[in-house]
Amino acid sequence: MAPRILPVTTSTEMPKSTTVAIIGGGIVGLSAALTLAERGVPVVVLEKGTLAAEQSSRNLGWVRKTSRAAADIPLALAADEMWAQMPQRVGGDVGYRQNGIMFVAGSDAEMATYEGWHNGVQGLSLDSRMLSQAEIDTLVPGGSGRWKGGVYTPSDGKAEPTMASSMIASAAMAKGAVILENCAVRCLSQSGGRVSGVVTEKGEIACDQVILAGGLWSRRFLGNMGIALPTLPLICYAFRTAPMEGPGEIAVGGPDFSFRRCHTGGYVITHRAALGAPLVLDHALIGMKYLPMLKHTSGMLRYIFGKPFLDDLRLPRRWGAHSRSPFERQRVMDPPENPRINAQALANIAKSWPAFRDLKIEEAWAGTMDITPDSNPVLDRVDSLPGLTLATGMSGHGFGTGPAAGQLAADLATQATPLVDLSPYRLDRF
Repeated sequence: MAPRILPVTTSTEMPKSTTVAIIGGGIVGLSAALTLAERGVPVVVLEKGTLAAEQSSRNLGWVRKTSRAAADIPLALAADEMWAQMPQRVGGDVGYRQNGIMFVAGSDAEMATYEGWHNGVQGLSLDSRMLSQAEIDTLVPGGSGRWKGGVYTPSDGKAEPTMASSMIASAAMAKGAVILENCAVRCLSQSGGRVSGVVTEKGEIACDQVILAGGLWSRRFLGNMGIALPTLPLICYAFRTAPMEGPGEIAVGGPDFSFRRCHTGGYVITHRAALGAPLVLDHALIGMKYLPMLKHTSGMLRYIFGKPFLDDLRLPRRWGAHSRSPFERQRVMDPPENPRINAQALANIAKSWPAFRDLKIEEAWAGTMDITPDSNPVLDRVDSLPGLTLATGMSGHGFGTGPAAGQLAADLATQATPLVDLSPYRLDRF
């Protein structure tokens, strides 16, 4: 079951040409479109299914710097500023609140990890600080008091995944962007060794630049052109409670749970130590690149055999401009929820904050993330194909940094000065 998102009325007529075509109608692609429209650049967004139907609406809604790699923090800081400006940009509330995010440690090893991160980001203009148990109890009251300590960033925040992308899309269209749903891009047209257009299931659109913001589908799209992008799927399970009294507005990540208050008055809860790992052919093709990551995450993975592998095999890896693409065969990746993992998350959180013992679950869902070997996105031009910019591989961080990642992609596509240093996001780092 997918979360219910704010509906958007999109375009019905496909233009014959544009300056920038964006493949993918998630928060990154839509943020790029809004940026371009604000700059007066003609732009068309092409979404194979419906806007934000995949991970852009299925994530936890955190906007955080805490526990990010130091090299990724400038992008997160830029995103903070953009989220704060978003209500004015889009003309409405996207649920952004700068209420802070806290991570709590249940062991000395976890505490050492947070201390190491905190020490490693000194000088990066963060307001993060280490916490004692007493400070945790003060900031997030009603807990059981079993923590070794924690780390807290007051300037971290949250926004509403079921609202934000829709509001960004509406604002982009109001400023001139064209957005088409149920219009999959099959391949790119080329002329003189560079991009000259996109071939969709409904016809071709000539363009000067393409931004690929296709999320977990980007690897397959690029593979059809002989361009390697290493990403593997992981599934995050989540649920939303009915309105309830709880421990406040600060979002909390524990060893085996996380929660944050949402705009309905309930809480969105996930299991931080249990992620679905659907085994697909790509595990055999590129799995060795993930061995360093596996050393730190193996205990979190819940392997899924059988159906995901067969479903993946049924989707073609090679197709032509006149062939039905995999993106038309499967419009939305919609993994099933996992009641068992959700029940574990609920039991874990209730041990730590007893207010969660008696609650009603109103929605439950799952979302598939596209994970790179270093958990950083790819935000880069493709040197082998001028005119193509990548904004993908967001690795579960795409919602929080989405506005900044989208602007960076727009900068790259229009030869503007990049918002931040590109070094951490280069494609050739793999």
